[in-house]
Amino acid sequence: MVVNKQQQTTLLTKEQAVKDQKWLVLDASGKTLGRFASEVAKILRGKHKTTFTSHVESGDGVIVVNADKIVVTGNKEARKIYHYYTGAMGGLREVPYRTMKARKPDYIIFHAVKGMMPKTRLSEHQVRRLRVFAGTDHGMNAQNPIVVNI
Repeated sequence: MVVNKQQQTTLLTKEQAVKDQKWLVLDASGKTLGRFASEVAKILRGKHKTTFTSHVESGDGVIVVNADKIVVTGNKEARKIYHYYTGAMGGLREVPYRTMKARKPDYIIFHAVKGMMPKTRLSEHQVRRLRVFAGTDHGMNAQNPIVVNI
């Protein structure tokens, strides 16, 4: 018995074909940190588009405003700790979430989004299109950003 199979082809986007990259403005006020960061990572990678190809930079730029109004659930506000290393012996520093939110609220969202991106050279370029601002003024009107509600 001979079965005639149709040849299936997968269309892959070439890097030259990606021209419609936009900038999107997302408001973080009242949003949960992890859920919001996963949506931002999806937009940066381009997974929200039908032409998504994993090895092509086809995502959009993201401008996050009101980063100081992000919320976390449960006891994370009291227990979450950010670590960094100064480079000196015994230079491991720990900063609690509340202190980090008071000092650098933009770092909280940037750190969460970067942790949700794949650990590749392409994702390093994609993270460069993420801009996080503590207040409502972002000063990026030249990019003609589109306000999106997620």
